[in-house]
Amino acid sequence: MPARLFLSSGNLVADRRFEFARDLQLKGDLVAAADLLVQATELAPAFASAWFTLGEIRHRLGDLDAAIEAFRKAREADADDRHGAGLHLILLGADPLSAMPQAYVRALFDQYAPKFEAALVDDLGYRGPALLFKAVLKVRNAVRKPAFFARALDLGCGTGLAAAAFAKEVDHFIGIDVSPRMIEKARSTGLYEQLEVADMLEGLRLKPNASADLVIAADAMVYVADLLPVLYEVGRVLVPGGLLAFTLETYGGEEVILGEGLRYAHGAAYVRRSIEAAGLKLSLLEDSSARNEDNAPVPGLVIVAAKP
Repeated sequence: MPARLFLSSGNLVADRRFEFARDLQLKGDLVAAADLLVQATELAPAFASAWFTLGEIRHRLGDLDAAIEAFRKAREADADDRHGAGLHLILLGADPLSAMPQAYVRALFDQYAPKFEAALVDDLGYRGPALLFKAVLKVRNAVRKPAFFARALDLGCGTGLAAAAFAKEVDHFIGIDVSPRMIEKARSTGLYEQLEVADMLEGLRLKPNASADLVIAADAMVYVADLLPVLYEVGRVLVPGGLLAFTLETYGGEEVILGEGLRYAHGAAYVRRSIEAAGLKLSLLEDSSARNEDNAPVPGLVIVAAKP
């Protein structure tokens, strides 16, 4: 897991109380930790990290109203919501489903970058890129076309794992990721002709019409609640006959929910509707898990869609 985000209060005494509280939290003394965090917030009322941690502890203690209050205070203290307090409010039923704060995603993956590949591949058995490659080959074979692409976009490219899976089949790769540190890691692979620090939707909007033959997104759209704007832009950017391949997490329902792992799970029915609404043609939708959690496969989908 990435290092925990800490935003200093600017008050040395409050910061020290927070450090003591974290030690107690890690040792399991949640009540004492909560008391220290309350003291820290009294010293520094806009101490986002203390409010956020207090929300986590109160949630674990079963005091949901107090947890909601603390998470709201954390979000008020940091307008960018780098801790993702708003996501916890969604999980607690206090707020409706909404988009993930971009600053939260950036902070998460900036912290994750140094250990990303080891954590994902070794600890979580990550297999998203291999699943996408296999799915694209299957779709191309079905229409008797080679799986070679002149220009490809890698959305949420991370450290370059997906590009590595497709490297022999793509002439020109552009990677887009919201995390500057992930982009640094991707640059070191030498797999990309171009790399851009941007949210995937922002990055797509800067691309010309019909400028890509393939768009891939491995374990990236799990951080996107509403897929339709992204799918629209992908449809615009793809050449006729071009492919979009991506993985998602899913669940037994038909719509979109935020899972306990703070990633969105999309129902298969929602995915089908969104692809159709974006003017794309569904070529493949299969149940397949891209990663494990707690030593069990996370329910997932592998999707390939084509631009008519």
